[in-house]
Amino acid sequence: MQVPAYYADTYEEQALTLVTAAGERGGAPWVAVEHCLFHPQGGGQPADRGWVDGHEITPVRDQGSGLVVAVARGEDALPAFSPGQPVEVRIDLPLRTAHAALHTAGHLIEAAGRTQGWVLAASNHFPGQARIEFTAPQPDARLGTPEGREEVTEALRAVVAEAIAQDWPVTGDDGVDGRRIVRLAHLHSAPCGGTHVHSLGYLTDVVLQTLKVRKGRIRLSYSAAHRERS
Repeated sequence: MQVPAYYADTYEEQALTLVTAAGERGGAPWVAVEHCLFHPQGGGQPADRGWVDGHEITPVRDQGSGLVVAVARGEDALPAFSPGQPVEVRIDLPLRTAHAALHTAGHLIEAAGRTQGWVLAASNHFPGQARIEFTAPQPDARLGTPEGREEVTEALRAVVAEAIAQDWPVTGDDGVDGRRIVRLAHLHSAPCGGTHVHSLGYLTDVVLQTLKVRKGRIRLSYSAAHRERS
């Protein structure tokens, strides 16, 4: 059985575990481990970078089995692992926390947009591409002028800054339908398969560019970082 340890603790960097399955994809070996630290790409978030017994890997969700499997990254071919074999697993923690900060900041920006009565339409939490898109059920004259768009953006920035200053907790649990629900205290909750910071105070350098309106959608591009951990 595989346990998605990346949900239990975003900050777990390494562990000793056992191989739960092994096989091949396109003629190349893959391995799956019981205590899985590796978050695969999905939900608008990039995959982790990791290592299995020192071999650099990229995690991929196997659609057939549902397992997160580790495949070789670059030229470093994986050896043939056997089920039950003990292995050491590790992730690139600075990369993980960068992804988690962007993802959490995206949820927070969505929460800020909801204060304007907007509805989430799309999201992307990739570095350099991060953005949240909304639709507005009710017309808003402010969105029609540069000054109005900046006014609304400033209101959103204020909501985001206040939530970070309050350091509200970020938690995840399984909903009634089995899907994982991520909650930003009382501010926001949504089904989500991404990794997140432990509380909003871990976010820093959150920058919201002045929003744009295109084809009926309100787009907020943003950036965010994880503050240094002591």
